Amino acid sequence: MCGITGILDTRGRREIDRTTLVRMNESQHHRGPDEVGLHLEPGLGLGHRRLSIIDLSTGQQPLYSADRSLCIVYNGEVYNYRELIAELTALGYRFQTKSDTEAIVHAWEEWGEDCVTHLRGMFAFALWDAKREMLFLARDRLGVKPLHYALLPDGTLLFGSELKSLLAHGGMRRDLDPLAIEEYFALGYVAEPRTIFRGARKLPPAHTLAVRRGRPLSEPREYWDVRFTGATQIGVAEACEELTRRLTDSVKLRMISEVPLGAFLSGGVDSSAVVATMAGLSADPVNTCSIAFADPAFDESRYAKEVADRYATRHYSDLVESDDFDLIGELARLYDEPYADSSAIPTYRVCQLARQHVTVALSGDGGDESFGGYRRYRLHLAEERMRAAMPLGLRRSLFGPLGRACPKLDWAPRVFRAKTTFESLARNSVEAYFASVAYLRDPLRAELFSPHLKAELGGYHAREVFERHARVAATDDPLALVQYLDLKTYLVGDINTKVDRASMAHSLEVREPLMDHPLVEWLASLPSDLKIRSGETKFLLKKTMEGRLSDEILYRRKMGFAVPLARWFRGPLRERVRRTLAGGALVDCGWFDPATLARIGDQHFRGVRDHSTPIWTLLMFEAFLRNVIGEDAQAPSAALVEAA
Repeated sequence: MCGITGILDTRGRREIDRTTLVRMNESQHHRGPDEVGLHLEPGLGLGHRRLSIIDLSTGQQPLYSADRSLCIVYNGEVYNYRELIAELTALGYRFQTKSDTEAIVHAWEEWGEDCVTHLRGMFAFALWDAKREMLFLARDRLGVKPLHYALLPDGTLLFGSELKSLLAHGGMRRDLDPLAIEEYFALGYVAEPRTIFRGARKLPPAHTLAVRRGRPLSEPREYWDVRFTGATQIGVAEACEELTRRLTDSVKLRMISEVPLGAFLSGGVDSSAVVATMAGLSADPVNTCSIAFADPAFDESRYAKEVADRYATRHYSDLVESDDFDLIGELARLYDEPYADSSAIPTYRVCQLARQHVTVALSGDGGDESFGGYRRYRLHLAEERMRAAMPLGLRRSLFGPLGRACPKLDWAPRVFRAKTTFESLARNSVEAYFASVAYLRDPLRAELFSPHLKAELGGYHAREVFERHARVAATDDPLALVQYLDLKTYLVGDINTKVDRASMAHSLEVREPLMDHPLVEWLASLPSDLKIRSGETKFLLKKTMEGRLSDEILYRRKMGFAVPLARWFRGPLRERVRRTLAGGALVDCGWFDPATLARIGDQHFRGVRDHSTPIWTLLMFEAFLRNVIGEDAQAPSAALVEAA
């Protein structure tokens, strides 16, 4: 795994400052501590930091074609590179290395921009074609590997694996994007293609961007999408056999490595299935790593140990103390933009543990989205059955007023929260699902945001992210729709972002066999009742693993990778929260209403409301302002005041 960065003069061939390129490249040293490589020519600079995994002796980058007209910097793993090498060799191409990097270069020579459709894996790369004077940027289908870019006013294009490499250039303004702030407080992350900065963008998953010198910057082009057709007619037994074959194939591909390899093992169904499959493919004990929590309410370590014992893995476990919250500032620096998933803390710790023993780790990420594993899916399906009973207009007029009239009962189980139920029934499917996953609900964001921020938003609502994807989902199946939405939003913006930054902080490569795109495509073709049946989530995966995992592992209640936020904020972090909400960057930036900030803290401390999620979201935004923006944190509010 690696870090890539670069500078292109899109208007001419102005000299690229080597010191600037080195600074951008070194900002991502953690992504590739083994080797460094630079390419400089008039109007172009490419940088690469390498974490050596495959072809250790000859896989250095930048890598060139035989005539040096092509140059590539690349982050990721193309798992079918051996098949590609054989195919391209048969077509007459000569390989100087045994690396997947060179396979991409020759694939470009043979297929041009369609080369990405031949790649199976996780990747982000930048390829310079000197003959065409074109820089070609590409990102893998499911957004496992990140890629950011920015076009400066003078025509300079910057790109990098992480936003910090763009910031290190020094020429990109750090003006915050108000629409990104709305997305962050609604979703807990800034959704693709937006970043927290007005001037920078993320290249969306399954997209390429061809940048031609002397031409205006074009829009990214989509080269793949998943279709939830439900059209495959197959019995349960046959589906289990096919899943076993496909999962084995995916895991086997991801076990190719010239460095120590292992797996994360949480004790959940997904990671346990991956470990069980690895054990069947390996003659040696599998290295497994897990985190134990001092708080028993969040601890799954005994389930991880059960799987480790069953498959005789070489198991490593580390204890995360209940008050492991010292990472707040480090996480802000790591993610470069606000990121509110608190499971980033244990994810950081398990990556830290794994790197002590392996360089590559397989994970179970992506299973919930494709197999139908989230509890919220069951609730959504139940509500969809009720919504289908009457037209939307009637539901809005009937349940809307009831939802507004009912008191808010955060402390009660959801089944007793009539307000939440009535509000959900008054919405359409996309509105309802968005509301179910929102970090801060619409009313709280409306109270929290200052008049200046509301004016800048101009009516923009983060729900538009979901609506944009729903318009092209091409399905009316209720489960398939929300699975599609999660694959396009939550998986990319939350899960993949979390794992990439946490693993790369420790120079650890993480591979995701459940995100193998042929497997994802096949699962999307299956009927929804093979994913959730009689209220049982992940039905097909669990049936497939029966006999290989215990019923306690397969059918226990899903716990998740959580931390005790509510207790932290009423205990050891109480004063820090009070200070953060009462003044400092959150108040000074001008984006928020000071009275609402104070009320959120007061209600939480008194036990009137559980505001743990909003408080954590605010803490991480404040940490971003301090650690990434610094003294510039007040600049956005000044501009807003002048415009008001």
